[in-house]
Amino acid sequence: MKRIVLIAATCTGLLVTAALAQTSVSTLRPTTPLAENGPAAPMPNVVNSDLRQVRNYPEQPPLIPHKIDNYQIDKNANKCLTCHSRTAVEDSQAPMVSITHFMNRDNQFLASVTPRRYFCNQCHVVQTDAKPLLENEFVDVDDVLEYVKSKQEAK
Repeated sequence: MKRIVLIAATCTGLLVTAALAQTSVSTLRPTTPLAENGPAAPMPNVVNSDLRQVRNYPEQPPLIPHKIDNYQIDKNANKCLTCHSRTAVEDSQAPMVSITHFMNRDNQFLASVTPRRYFCNQCHVVQTDAKPLLENEFVDVDDVLEYVKSKQEAK
């Protein structure tokens, strides 16, 4: 009998959770029911400032601070490397691709960008002026360290 009550309670909990999940998803679609397609949101503008963006965490791929419309990046050509390759940075003044992009999967250095790091927009993306869909609660590690330090000093 206890097992049946437990199973019934679990099933009820799952149904409530599913109902709440649908409610929270629908808040991202304020006027259109989930089963219908609403009007498309306007395309955000690409930030084209050429200013480096601050990284939020270690190992974060840098954002692309300029437009890349019509850049050819395929197995035959990589437009990014016309400015960011080792031989082009002196003229372009663009940052060179990271040394890690020259390492193969066995950590051996190659003379050119490794094929697994050749498709730049697989990791690097342009920044847009789009408004966030949800509030961002990310806390930078420097802010955490500063908070801990201030708590220790207050003691």
